[in-house]
Amino acid sequence: MKLNKLTPRELSQLQAHIRGKTPSFYFSSQTSTVIPYDRIEVVLQEQGIEEFSLVNLSELPKSMHLDEENRLHVIGPVCWKEAKAFCHSKGRDIKTSPTEELASILAGFATSATGERCFCFGTLRDQVRELEYINHLGEISRLSAESLLAANDDLLKYQESYEKFKAFKNAPFPRLEKETDLLIGTEGQLGVITSALLETTPLEARSYIFIKLPRWEEDYQSHLEVFERVQSFRDRIYSCELLDSNSMDVLPPDERVVDEGDIIFLEVKSAAFENVYEDLISKFTTICEEDIFEVPAAKCAELRMNVPRYTFERNSRMGVVKKGTDIQVEAKDFKNLLDLYRKFSGLGIDYNLFGHFGDGHLHFNFLPDKSLVDTCQQKLEELYDQMSELRASPFAEHGIGIIKQKFIKKFLNKTHYRMFKVLKEEHDPENIFFPNGFLSLRE
Repeated sequence: MKLNKLTPRELSQLQAHIRGKTPSFYFSSQTSTVIPYDRIEVVLQEQGIEEFSLVNLSELPKSMHLDEENRLHVIGPVCWKEAKAFCHSKGRDIKTSPTEELASILAGFATSATGERCFCFGTLRDQVRELEYINHLGEISRLSAESLLAANDDLLKYQESYEKFKAFKNAPFPRLEKETDLLIGTEGQLGVITSALLETTPLEARSYIFIKLPRWEEDYQSHLEVFERVQSFRDRIYSCELLDSNSMDVLPPDERVVDEGDIIFLEVKSAAFENVYEDLISKFTTICEEDIFEVPAAKCAELRMNVPRYTFERNSRMGVVKKGTDIQVEAKDFKNLLDLYRKFSGLGIDYNLFGHFGDGHLHFNFLPDKSLVDTCQQKLEELYDQMSELRASPFAEHGIGIIKQKFIKKFLNKTHYRMFKVLKEEHDPENIFFPNGFLSLRE
């Protein structure tokens, strides 16, 4: 196998590579949890690929500015941290807030990684107004969210299959309603995104409230009360996130905010703080007032980012590829999801649970040693077998990549495969963009 590694530093170099027709995988920050970057060469060799290129986009020119409609124009490998700081300097804020701020914005569009503030602002795919990408001919093309895809029988059947997932952040397959849907959520399999326009919102002061709860494995009644009550406060609360006690344990002792129990934190508009306190927090019946406290924004951001990072680092030290979930359920099924995870917690395998609590979207992560990897894999397969009964979205945020491909086939049917074939034939006829991605799967 011939493996090429390239780092283009000009857009023209990237275009020239694409015109060369070498099958390639494009990346920038390498923060994706569904791509095993530390063993990607081994994976490619196992798949019998004769020649492949790994193309690092992190050195391309980058810039950003606000247009006349206060939309953020992102060009190149700008990360979320940079974009937030820029917007804040202009009195604006990004609606979406992926936990990993060092991730590339444009790569996040490719996976439709909505993040924490979906609770208030909705999904990322509806915040992207335009984007530009390099197509299979090496040309720059533009797509608009204002334009719908031209309908035909196959597309209408495909869109009909998406209906049951409309309440979720993402389905197991792309939405395909607007032009921009061709690149948002298709994970770089139809082209390489080079720039985009993203909606922003006025910058408002925020307050962070931590709620200490019992361990969810032992008693989740308080968790359910918080979950049910916050749903009607989406106009005043940006985010509602969970870090369980095991998530605290992966942190260094000086970074933990409690010695035991779980934490739910609320990111609240400061202007609405008193209202939220009076109408929500003061009316909790299963939570003591002394277990509710305010923390600095910096401390909240530190926790939010470091728990996933330390979780990833622990797996890396154990030589284990991530064994975790990305499942979102409807509000009425949230208790059922906790019950499923409760069964996992009793297997005698280390784990943690964190994520977008208010959205019914939690990440359960096994933390096994190598001897327990097969057991974890079996349990995850059993879990995904139950998703149709649970009416859930199995891959709500992080994409499919390579790690989740073993699970996705059970969620696809002939309608999806037919549409994937049409998309690849039209937008990537020589199969040069991430050729082993989920759009390339065959029945």
